[in-house]
Amino acid sequence: MTASPTAATFERKTKAEVTKAVREMERARDDKKLRRLGQSWTLRAWLEHWVENIAKPYVSENTYDGYEVDVRVHLVPGLGAHKLDRLEPEHLERRGHVATNAAEIAKAPRLEEEDIEPYTIEEVQSLLVEAAKLRNSAHWVVALALGLRQGEALGLHWEDVDLDAGYVRIRKNRLRPRYAHGCGANPCGRKAGYCPQKEQTRREHKSTKSRAGRRTIGLPDPLIKILRQHQEAQERERTAAGADWEGKGYVFASPTGGPLSPNTDFHTWKRLLRDAGVRNGRLHDARHTAATVLLILGVPDVVIDSIMGWEPGERLGCAPGTCT
Repeated sequence: MTASPTAATFERKTKAEVTKAVREMERARDDKKLRRLGQSWTLRAWLEHWVENIAKPYVSENTYDGYEVDVRVHLVPGLGAHKLDRLEPEHLERRGHVATNAAEIAKAPRLEEEDIEPYTIEEVQSLLVEAAKLRNSAHWVVALALGLRQGEALGLHWEDVDLDAGYVRIRKNRLRPRYAHGCGANPCGRKAGYCPQKEQTRREHKSTKSRAGRRTIGLPDPLIKILRQHQEAQERERTAAGADWEGKGYVFASPTGGPLSPNTDFHTWKRLLRDAGVRNGRLHDARHTAATVLLILGVPDVVIDSIMGWEPGERLGCAPGTCT
């Protein structure tokens, strides 16, 4: 018999031993524990195949980026050389390449859910004072007051904002940029992101797909005033930039009208926390502080209830010391 990826050759001394081996193979097949013959995968080969050919077509660009970094930086360096079918009970879906899924045997560590404590009114006041010193200061006020995620705030376009009617539509997300070298025959020797002639290979933003993610939020008067002032400041930057102005319509943009980098924005947020003397946290977690920001801005209770989606008088999301 000729062996193939789906056929096996048995060499035994007696017919009875061959019959036994075949029956054992059939039981393994029925229990879905029969390993495919042929290539013996290393963990590195399998993970790279999984990221590029199995996960990538079905997940967002940002999710793919996270997977790719996890595989390349955290998994492959220490475990990549191991044979997939010899892993200890620690990792990964088998998809027929190993007889037993080691992840089903392993006991996952228990993770305690960490309660997110909203920033206090004093902490929010400190953040707003420091944010006022920054260019694009309105970005932080609006994001904190409306509970926006980073991608939602950076993906906001003026076409989604109606200051006369007093609302903003959340329907775009800024994506992490991805670059390729543009130096051609004269390599610069740097990473693609630092190449002097780098080329953007990914779209700047994507439409928000989920119904919950797409939403229209009413703007209270204090935020309308802040956004009008921000719009005037951006118009002055447009005039100063002249022909260099990119004019892509971002609400929170670079000095030449281009999109802000999520990585730079992240480090600006961390610096803002440090300068304000406020404990560390993600901007997205700060959405729990939105009601506090609105209270500080002098927004009436009934308007806060509407923005937060609360019943009249409900104050479950406000920071300690602000609930009434």
